Amino acid sequence: MTSQPSLAKEDSTPSGPVKSQPGSGNGDGDGLKAGLKNRHLSMIAIGGVIGAGLFVGSASGIKAAGPAILVSYALVGTMVVLVMRMLGEMAAARPSSGSFSAYADQALGRWAGFTIGWLYWFFWVVVLAVEATAGAVILNEWVPAVPQWGWALIVMVVLTATNLVSVGSYGEFEFWFAGIKVVAIGGFVLIGMLAVFGVLPGSDNPGDGFKHLTDAGGFMPNGAGAILTGVLMVVFSFMGSEIVTLAAGESEDPQRAVTKATNSVIWRIGVFYLGSIFVVITLLPWNDKSIVKDGSYVAALNSIGIPHAGQVMNVIVLTAVLSCLNSGLYTASRMAFSLGERGDAPKAFARTTSAGVPRTAILGSVVFGFAAVWFNYQWPKTVFDFLLNSSGAVALFVWLVICFTQLRMRGIILREQPEKLVVKMWLFPYLTWVTIGMISFVIVYMLYDDAGRKQMVLSLLVGALVLGIALVREKVAPRERVSE
Repeated sequence: MTSQPSLAKEDSTPSGPVKSQPGSGNGDGDGLKAGLKNRHLSMIAIGGVIGAGLFVGSASGIKAAGPAILVSYALVGTMVVLVMRMLGEMAAARPSSGSFSAYADQALGRWAGFTIGWLYWFFWVVVLAVEATAGAVILNEWVPAVPQWGWALIVMVVLTATNLVSVGSYGEFEFWFAGIKVVAIGGFVLIGMLAVFGVLPGSDNPGDGFKHLTDAGGFMPNGAGAILTGVLMVVFSFMGSEIVTLAAGESEDPQRAVTKATNSVIWRIGVFYLGSIFVVITLLPWNDKSIVKDGSYVAALNSIGIPHAGQVMNVIVLTAVLSCLNSGLYTASRMAFSLGERGDAPKAFARTTSAGVPRTAILGSVVFGFAAVWFNYQWPKTVFDFLLNSSGAVALFVWLVICFTQLRMRGIILREQPEKLVVKMWLFPYLTWVTIGMISFVIVYMLYDDAGRKQMVLSLLVGALVLGIALVREKVAPRERVSE
């Protein structure tokens, strides 16, 4: 069964019809296939929002904001919920492997789809290098006989191979990776809350209830401004929530999958992010040195008396790393496929094998990922540092484009396919504009923040470069209208 057509080639009119051309795949393929099962999509939706950043990056946020880091997570979580609602509205109506890039292409113009599509691809291929290196560090500790670069190569090759077999292989791997993350976080929250109230048998934690929320300098020990600093530290750990809308295009029932994922995003963020961080800062005082030294989750588990907490978390973090690497390769390749379909990338990217796999798009993405891994080992403080910083703010750009796209797409959907508007953004257009204001504030604040300025400036420069290329391409070679 072939997936729903993506919002591909179109005329320059924002509301013009879109016609997708299936990839030819060496003469055998006929486009992407619906190879993802409902259980795959459900677990991708639940676990996709849990990145390695939650496990390894939360300690710095707690150090900066104290217990008020909960407010930082709540603010970013609210922003993500609103953005996902907007994206869900569009994806449920028109499932596409290009997701927000394809919608921006139609609603705002070719320049928008081109720019945000390539920036998103760039973000994920850099993530491939980050996650491959992070996984290699853990594996090298377990088996030091294999050098770090060797482990990075192994994990990249294995996950590339699974993605090349079929989309079902990606789905199956992600189902189990995400499942482990979900069970781990769920178990952590449950055991942690029992320990907080002193009812966990054999716990070493005194079970002081909510005492630690205020007993070390109050709820906001570093002032209200630290909440904004915390926002900058945690915002990028939410990147990945939108993956399910790309994957939905290769599922048997895209509309149902997107609707379910969109409706469940609130409790997912509430339990996995707010719930787990709440457990950490109620089990330990926020300024306990072990939070930074050992990591927030390991420190919390140690306070309970869980044996070998460090190794337990290493297994979970490795799973999160492999999950992110797996999804990053899938996401980058599908975005490249969509760009190829629309004529905004080499046509070879839009070709698929007989199994519906965009082989060239996968290999093209992983080659850049391999190069980035090499840069990380050769020039970590120069070239790789530039790649990290210049792609770091892409999440904010993506969310902002989703907001502006939804403002236009609502009218297009109502005019062309009103029956497909099964998921609706709340209080449209007011909450959309509020979300635009929130994201814009974070972008501006990053420019004034010493820690975030370099990342935002470099990301804006790369964004401006890609936008310039898009505008020149549109002027020199306007896309021809594709007849029905």
